[in-house]
This record gives sequence, C-alpha cells and structure tokens, in this order.
Amino acid sequence: MIHAIGQLSAVVATALFIFALHWMSDPKTSRHGVFAGVAGMAIAVLATWIQPEIVHHAWILVAILAGFLVGVPLSRVPLTAVPQRTALSHAFGGLAAGLVGTAEYHLWLTEGPENFTTFRMAALVIEVILGFLTFTGSLMAAGKLQEVSWIPQRPVTYPGQNFVNLGVLAGAGVLGVMLVLNPMAPWGSAALLGIIGLALLFGVLLIIPIGGADMPTVISILNSYAGLSAVAMGFVLNSMLLVTAGALDGSSGLILSIIMCRAMNRSFTNVLFGAFGAVAKSKQIGEAKVWKQESPEGAAQLLEQARLVVIIPGYGMAVAQAQHKVRELYDQLTKRGVTVKFAIHPVAGRMPGHMNVLLAEADIPYTALAEMDEINPEMPQCDVALVIGANDVVNPAARTVKDSPIYGMPIIDADKARTVLAIKRSKNPGFAGIDNDLYVQDNTWMLFGDAKGVIGDLVKQFAGGGIH
Repeated sequence: MIHAIGQLSAVVATALFIFALHWMSDPKTSRHGVFAGVAGMAIAVLATWIQPEIVHHAWILVAILAGFLVGVPLSRVPLTAVPQRTALSHAFGGLAAGLVGTAEYHLWLTEGPENFTTFRMAALVIEVILGFLTFTGSLMAAGKLQEVSWIPQRPVTYPGQNFVNLGVLAGAGVLGVMLVLNPMAPWGSAALLGIIGLALLFGVLLIIPIGGADMPTVISILNSYAGLSAVAMGFVLNSMLLVTAGALDGSSGLILSIIMCRAMNRSFTNVLFGAFGAVAKSKQIGEAKVWKQESPEGAAQLLEQARLVVIIPGYGMAVAQAQHKVRELYDQLTKRGVTVKFAIHPVAGRMPGHMNVLLAEADIPYTALAEMDEINPEMPQCDVALVIGANDVVNPAARTVKDSPIYGMPIIDADKARTVLAIKRSKNPGFAGIDNDLYVQDNTWMLFGDAKGVIGDLVKQFAGGGIH
C-alpha cells in the first residue's frame, strides 16, 4: 500500500514540476508555477519519508529544521542579491549530491559487493564530480556577484589555463574510471577523496576566468550541473522521482544557457574558457572625449516632448532599487500620451530574467516589456532612449571594436535613438571592464547619480515642477 502511494505521489509530483516549468515561462502565470513547484516538492519529500526503509526520523526532522533556519533568511534577501542567492542554492544542491554519493559509497563497502554494479558506480562517480564542482563553482560565482573582497571580480587568466582546467577534470575522470573498474580496492576511499579534491578545485578554476558579463549564463549552466548531479544521485539511490526532477532541472538550465548563448552570439566553450569580460588594452575613450551632462529639468523636457521613449534598465537600477521610481516615471509619461517601452537585454543584470523580476515587482505592465530583437528595429524611431545603469549591453564597441572583450555580443541599439539620456553613478567602466562609446556620442547626455535619486528628480519635475 505504502509503495503504491509512493509511486502515485511520484507521478503527481512529476506532473506538478512540469506544470511549474510551463507556468513559470510566462510572467502572467509564474506565481502559479512557484506554487506548483513547492507543492510538488512537498509531495515528493513526504512520499519518500513514509517509505518503510526510512527509520531515522529524528535526523530527518533535524535536517528539515536546519533547512528552515538557512532557507528563511535566504528568502528575504533584497532583489539585488537574488543572483548570488540563486548561486548559493545551486551550491547547496551540489554539496548535497556530492555528500550523498560519498556516504553511499562507504555504505556499499559495508553491505557487500552486490551494490557495486558498473552502472551504479559510474553514476556515483558522475554524481560526486558534478556535485562538488557545482558546489565550489557556485560559491565562487556568488562571491563574484557579491563582490567579496578576496575573490577577484575581473577574469583571472594565465597561459595554458584551459589545459590546466581540462587536466584537472581529466585527472578526476581517470580516478573515477579506476574506481568504477575496481570499487572495492583498498585504495578506493583514497581515490574517492582524490576525485572530490579535483572536483572542488575544478569548480574554482572554472569560474575565475569568467567575467561579469557572462555571469547570467554561468548561473544557468551551474543550475544545469546541479540538476544533472541530482539525476546521477537518483540512479545511485534507485529513485526515479529524483531522476525525473533532476532531469527537468538540468534540461531547463541547459536550454536556458543555450538561449542566452545564442542571444549573446556565443558558444558554451567561449563562455566557459574564453575569459569573456577581460579588460581591454585600448585607450580609455573617456580621456579623449567629453561627457556632456544634463540637468533633471532639461532631461524632463526632452522626455515630455518625446513620442516614443525606450527605457533600458541595467544592474544600476537593481543596485539603487529604483524600479518603483521608474514606475512613477512611466505613469507620468504615459499620462501625457508618451509611448514608453522597456528594452530587456537577455543578460542585463546578474541573472536570467533579473530585470523582468524587478519591473514586475513595480507592477509595470508586461505588455510594455520588449526583448532585444523586438525593440532594436524601433530604435531609429525612438525619440529618447533612457539608459538606467546599463553599461555593456548598450556599448557600440560590441559591433566595431574587434579587440574588445564584448565584440560580437548583440546589444540594444540605444546609440541609434535620436537622443540618449544615460543615468550612471560615475565614469567607471561596467562589469566587463571597458569604457562605453555610447556615453561620449554627440546625442548622449549624462545624468550622474544614484538611479533612484535621479529618477525621483525627474518624477518631481513632472508631478509638481516645471513640466505640465
């Protein structure tokens, strides 16, 4: 009876996971997707817990309590910290898979050789490698996103780096093959420790050459790794529910990574091994050309006289928590008959969909959002392009400067608008470490300051100042 309940619960949980992914693909149904995913996971946990082979209930309760103690504070982080919180979730998932694989191997040693089939041992080795490299890789990614002082923010590269990385991974693979072929050897535990150490090292080496412009893609790739480690863990534990859930997680992360790489005109190998985001060794354009500054009053007049305004949000908007002020500006402009659209670059911010989440929090209509390929043909007809804290995703150097680290990356064509208003905290370069040609164009005017404060000043001009 309990076994039948477990099988039925697995089917229901799998269906809910599939519905969750489907609903979360559309902003209008994304909330339903979250609820479906939570319900599916709760059913999966309970269905596993009631199985007769589960006997240490007290330890499970301790683990659940520990999960709540960690999970509740993580759920309350500001939206600017969601990318690194997501990376931490991947780290926890990878660590769990790696530890389960390690514990299962030593449990099999005490139970006898019947568990050491070639397939299960291969799955265990894959689980351990993917789990532990996801753990350290995700921690490094979270540290870069959080700008932890002892973790280098810019790409770290050196001659022969890719050969070193592949050599470390190959070393873990060789030890894994040896363990699969002779799992009960006296040196088996030492080999497993070697695999763990190399996997942990590879996770670090995988992330340090990657620049900030690639972080959204890296986050989705790490999500895929975490899912694949869960698949391997499902085969090790003979849990088809875990296999299914991990496959959904891994495949969705992989598909998202492919979509983002295509949007950036990049390949997986270029993202993971190309040190994208390295500082360009070119002359600093800001030293040769003048940055023209505009006042809030002048900027408000330009916006009020426009017929089409395209707002291009970036990480600066997230840092300043300016999305609600942006909504107020949107209301003021649309009330005056100005058409306002939001141009969303696939890698704007620090994680996939970062800008969409922020704008949704401010209740900006979904119909006002436009993807990069959709908005670019309209940019020559745009009267004012308002760039809020975006750097690399609007940099024209991506089209023309072949020695630029962002060369070839599709951008939002803000430079083709009739007038550009760019809100920026300082003259420092963006996360990719290069200056932006857009800021020194003849038709570009800078508004320096915190995005929330600058947008607030613009709103005041409309609401009670000189714009009527």
